[in-house]
Amino acid sequence: MKRSILFLAITLTIAGGAQAQALSSKQQYTVDTKNAANRYAEDKKLCAEEASSAARMQCLRDAKSEYNSALAAAKANSNSNVNSNKAVTVSTKQLDSCIGCGKVVAVNVNDKDGEGSALGVIAGGVAGAILGNQVGNGTGRDLATIAGAAGGAYAGRKIEQKAKSSKIWEVTVQYDNGERNTFNFDHDPGLNHGDLVKNAGSSIVRR
Repeated sequence: MKRSILFLAITLTIAGGAQAQALSSKQQYTVDTKNAANRYAEDKKLCAEEASSAARMQCLRDAKSEYNSALAAAKANSNSNVNSNKAVTVSTKQLDSCIGCGKVVAVNVNDKDGEGSALGVIAGGVAGAILGNQVGNGTGRDLATIAGAAGGAYAGRKIEQKAKSSKIWEVTVQYDNGERNTFNFDHDPGLNHGDLVKNAGSSIVRR
């Protein structure tokens, strides 16, 4: 008799499990508990066929124990599916969240002066001194020479800086978390306002 009860329980469990795969956690719990109740009812019918009262009582106790175990398993399975669904939801949110991602909100191109060298200062100073020496007499000429050299050195430095000037691209990014940062490029990065970008080391790239 116990073998019959166990066989019936296994058969119904397999059938119920296959049906519950496509169900939600709550629906699966309902199906599992219903199957458990059906098994219990069938087991009690089988128990009634026992020849002696002692055998019937033992059979009913076994059936009740099986029923309680089935209910506990259904509850545990339901909780497991709920936790699994929560984990999937969290994982999906983490995938949707892009760390270091943002959008280009401004692109400006500016001129950057080059670095002046000693050669520019010297060349400018010599030219200024020559021009200053041609102005005034005596002490006045000496002062003009000094002033011309100083002015010429400054002018020479500025001329050299302009000659070595270059373009610089300033790209301002607003991140998804609301923060902003500006990146400088010595060449056109090919980014425009509204482009989606992400951090790449100390720079940014399109995403």
